[in-house]
Amino acid sequence: MRTDLIRKTALTAAGLAVTGGAIAGPITTAYAADAKPTSQTQNKGERHLDVRYEAQPNFYYCGPAAARNALSVQGKNISVDAMAKEMGTTEAGTNSINDITPVLNKETGKNNAYRSVEISTPAADDKQTDKLRTDIVKTVDDGRAVVANIAGTTTDTDGNTHSFEGGHYISVVGYTDNGNTVTIADSANPNTASYDITTEHLADWIATRGYATS
Repeated sequence: MRTDLIRKTALTAAGLAVTGGAIAGPITTAYAADAKPTSQTQNKGERHLDVRYEAQPNFYYCGPAAARNALSVQGKNISVDAMAKEMGTTEAGTNSINDITPVLNKETGKNNAYRSVEISTPAADDKQTDKLRTDIVKTVDDGRAVVANIAGTTTDTDGNTHSFEGGHYISVVGYTDNGNTVTIADSANPNTASYDITTEHLADWIATRGYATS
């Protein structure tokens, strides 16, 4: 299997592994559309966008759900089924961030609102981490969320573990400490809809894959 931007990111039943200390199995019911893991705040060195969160309805819709949650910060309410159709999502998942970026642009209404960035190495270096931090701050300051394709296990700032060995998509909807810590909207499990991780951890989580950013 290729370890680059085109790598498949399906979440199998096994891939939906331990998240925050609990098994995050397939979510069969969408979370309430008015459940918001973050609030609209803007202070020096931080900003959080207003998310109309929705959990993914099955194990392979993480890509469409992440895009749908990301677009919700722009006040858009698009069904995950519509997102999945545009991205070519199947039970094998959504192939890569390159299938999501054009949809984000289309729904944003600008051809160049988003672009795909790859972190092709097994772990992110300082330059890649710095670029990710800069990209997140710029995108969030523009009033948009970042969509990231991640794989593996990471630990959030509260010490909880989030594990997606089969791959996953998440939205980045805010930052603090000038972008050194970021806020995630995660469609896999409404019980862990929102959490903060360091940008260094996020960069390593994205490694071998990519993200969509302004």
